[in-house]
Amino acid sequence: MNKEQTYVGIDISKDNLDMAVFGSNQKRQFPNSLVGIEKAVAVLRGMGSIFVVFEATGGYELAFWAALTEAGINAAPINPRQIRDFAKAKGKLAKTDNIDAQVIAHYGQAMQPNPHPFPETQEQDVKELIARRSQLVEMITAEKNRLKLARRNRIKEDIKAHIGWLEGKLDDTDKDLRQAIKTNPVWREKDELLQSAPGVGPTLSATLLTQLPELGTLTRHEAAALVGVAPLNRDSGTMRGQRSVWGGRPRVRGALYMAALVATRYNPVIKVFYQRLCARGKAKKVALIACMRKLLVVLNSMLKYHAPWTQRTAPVLIGPCH
Repeated sequence: MNKEQTYVGIDISKDNLDMAVFGSNQKRQFPNSLVGIEKAVAVLRGMGSIFVVFEATGGYELAFWAALTEAGINAAPINPRQIRDFAKAKGKLAKTDNIDAQVIAHYGQAMQPNPHPFPETQEQDVKELIARRSQLVEMITAEKNRLKLARRNRIKEDIKAHIGWLEGKLDDTDKDLRQAIKTNPVWREKDELLQSAPGVGPTLSATLLTQLPELGTLTRHEAAALVGVAPLNRDSGTMRGQRSVWGGRPRVRGALYMAALVATRYNPVIKVFYQRLCARGKAKKVALIACMRKLLVVLNSMLKYHAPWTQRTAPVLIGPCH
């Protein structure tokens, strides 16, 4: 155990950064804003050899975390569940009590976590892995289509061998994606929440984490518009065109489309919604896009409120079906 290092716990909320130093009564509070973060980092710099511990709160900590990394301050985001379990084991809080900065600082001193810098490079690596995965899936699909048209056995065997090789590379890429998410405490927490929803698998989760980092901080309308699943007007003068979806982030929309297909079969809430739209005479493609929008809305709410999927709470998170 490092006896000379001072452990500082930071309780991060949307509005404030509450700071506590382990082993002392020293406490400070700063606004969770650019100015407040600058002041907090300046204070931390003046403390000498320190290690900052804070909860991975699903987005409110990111600007502060980036500032710590830029300032060269050792820090680690921790899964809130780990800190709460630690506090319970120490008899520090009851089930309904809130975690405070002093408890977080105590966790750091007791558990000695490894420093974890802000994952800018790791995020870029994951984006490249997702792009490569899409390329491999496209190549596999193309080769399977060629296999259907091939007539000579030698060509068929050659295509089958290539498909097998590509599928092996796809498996390797999926393993790399899962490992990258597993080693990042912020992504790991969000990934667990996202994949608790039926229909959401590792591919959609990884795509949302890297291609839509704003998820969890948006309104339902902002989320739908960013991805390109919000019906937009095509009006001109007195002419009223048909509403359609377009624009947005195509890679996210593609992954969301595949997840919605699965959700219409295995997600009880989305399945009922899809069947109701089809019963009203909606075209299946239109109904599926509506399901994409509903699924995105509930995932945004799950991250915003740190609430895993349950069939009982999902309708509340989704809101009224239109």
